[in-house]
Amino acid sequence: MPADTLLTLKPLYTNALRKHGDRTAVEFNGSTLSYRALLGQACRAAHGLIGAGIATGDRVALVMSNCLEYAVADQAIIQCGAAKVPLNDMLGEKEIRYILKDSNTRVAVVGPNFFDIISRNRAEWPELDLVVGLADAEDCPEGVLPWADFLARGSETPPDVIVQPDDLALIAYTGGTTGLPKGVLHTQRSVAVDMFSHCMEIGLQDDERLLLSSPLPHSAGFLMLAGLLKGATHFIERGFDPETVVRRIERDRVTLVFMVPTMIYRVLDWIGEDHYDLSSLRTVLYGAAPITVERLRQGLERIGPVFMQLYGQTEAPNFITRLRREDHRLDPDAIHRLTSCGQPVAMAEVRIVDENGREVPRGESGELAARTPYTMTGYHGLPDKTAETLVDGWLRTGDIARQDEDGYVYLLDRSKDMIITGGMNVYTTEVENAIQGCPGVGQVAVVGLPDPDWGEAVTAFVVRAPGAETRAQQIIDHCRDELSAYKRPKAVHFVDSLPLTAYGKLDKKALRAQAAGQAQEAQTL
Repeated sequence: MPADTLLTLKPLYTNALRKHGDRTAVEFNGSTLSYRALLGQACRAAHGLIGAGIATGDRVALVMSNCLEYAVADQAIIQCGAAKVPLNDMLGEKEIRYILKDSNTRVAVVGPNFFDIISRNRAEWPELDLVVGLADAEDCPEGVLPWADFLARGSETPPDVIVQPDDLALIAYTGGTTGLPKGVLHTQRSVAVDMFSHCMEIGLQDDERLLLSSPLPHSAGFLMLAGLLKGATHFIERGFDPETVVRRIERDRVTLVFMVPTMIYRVLDWIGEDHYDLSSLRTVLYGAAPITVERLRQGLERIGPVFMQLYGQTEAPNFITRLRREDHRLDPDAIHRLTSCGQPVAMAEVRIVDENGREVPRGESGELAARTPYTMTGYHGLPDKTAETLVDGWLRTGDIARQDEDGYVYLLDRSKDMIITGGMNVYTTEVENAIQGCPGVGQVAVVGLPDPDWGEAVTAFVVRAPGAETRAQQIIDHCRDELSAYKRPKAVHFVDSLPLTAYGKLDKKALRAQAAGQAQEAQTL
């Protein structure tokens, strides 16, 4: 085998799954698969894909909620050298219809909760040759092949397929909040190297026990792939529930849990002042959105010094920077680090650039640009957008940031979320951090809303902490001690919850649209 084929996924995972044999690879809803069984079922499914005409680089979509079959189908795609198109199960019908068509998907493995969508839209996808359903024959619609019948088509011997490093391995559609999702292209090489980075930067150990309750088509799936290389056990949940997370950490001695900040907030609120045995935890890995310092302080006090932040994008998955466990300190000389997303990881270079792409001096703000060996090759079918985003080998992230003399990166805002009020720039994360420190605030989101005097008015949407009766004036008074006058919110609105994207990120576009709709309704009334 040529040496460069080791930078492909098939030999990596064939070796890993064989090596770890009878260890438990995945557990879901009381059912388990050993590494040996996972490889055997994956090979059966891979032969089924090859029998359906799938060749290296052909697209296979995964349209399902978290389950054991996701892990099997994921490995089957690796075994036959196809390109995975993972669809988050929180996507709407319009997005699913678009992604399956745009990606040129030829085979889709579909959960029963998506059968209706697939049946209604099948005519929209002329290239879709086969739909495999995760259900018994009597529950699969006409034209959908049951999963058991699909597996019966193949043997447990790895297929004789040669995969090259530059073959397409993944089309991951962005969870952006503007326009149609973009298909991010990753090669076999880039995904393989990305897995090495995951293992190294997290410090995954051979006895790791991961709890994954966020969607596997997103960051959780990358973590599962990394954990499978190390022989970890993965406890998969259908969805997130704070009590379930705490109980499973206690019962199953979980060592690593991945959560986005909103999930951390809910776990902390559920724990409250009660005591639970979370001593098995080595790592609470978080990312995908900013976290406020006050809630992070609560986490360190209630759970312990186990927090690690990752920062990345679909275009350079998960690890551009990392805020280490030892950076999460509450002592006065280090607490400012809690507003950072960390230093560049070993396989990433970072610089802060102005609108012309020139690097700015340390400490000044600009757009964060990154360069990694696992950066995307481009956007599927969007050469102009690719050229805007990949400039001279650097990924233009669209995030506004600054970098200090020690190399720590501080994310200030998404460029599209920055507020310009009275001619002054306001970074919403700074305002959110200030408001979060006000007693009685559970969650907060800050956006700019149109204003005839200011251009945009700094506006806060607040979810009260359980049992709190915090008033708007209290928050505004609190901000007087924390923020310059132009940064303080002009209005505070209390809401029961904040809108999230399908990927668990705060959806500020939806929040602005909601506010605009309420204003329009008020004018009409």
